[in-house]
Formats: sequence, structure tokens, C-alpha cells
Amino acid sequence: MTQMAIELPESVFATLRLEPTYFIREMRIAAAIQWYAEHRISQERAAEIAGLNRFELIDELRRRKVPAIQISASELAAELGEA
Repeated sequence: MTQMAIELPESVFATLRLEPTYFIREMRIAAAIQWYAEHRISQERAAEIAGLNRFELIDELRRRKVPAIQISASELAAELGEA
């Protein structure tokens, strides 16, 4: 697994009221959910990035009001052979 180091001002932690360890966890989840919402990654990849299993990811999506199923009506019709 690749490790990265980033530099952040101390004020970031105070602003969000998070300890650095929780901040990193929150940042991973937030990034994964944002990329999933933008249709850039799958649920499986989002869960991996966030460090969650898929059930936990779906719960986070619900909590953050991001649709867990991201398929349009036309995509669904095409998959069902109705297009």
C-alpha cells in the first residue's frame, strides 16, 4: 500500500474539531464519496479508498444524502433490453 504525507495547518484540525487520526479517516471517506458521486469510481473502489466495507460505504452514502444507486433510467432500460 502506498503511503503519502501531506502538510496541513494546525488550524484545520481545530476548525473541523477532529484529531489528526480522525481527520485522515474523514478525508478518505469524503474523497471516496465525492468521486463516487461524480461517477468517477465504483462503489467497490470507493469502499476501498474509504477503508470501509460496502455496507459501511452505503450507510455513509445514505448519511451524506448521496444516492447509492447511480444508474439513469436510460441505462437501466438498456440493461433490461428495453432501449
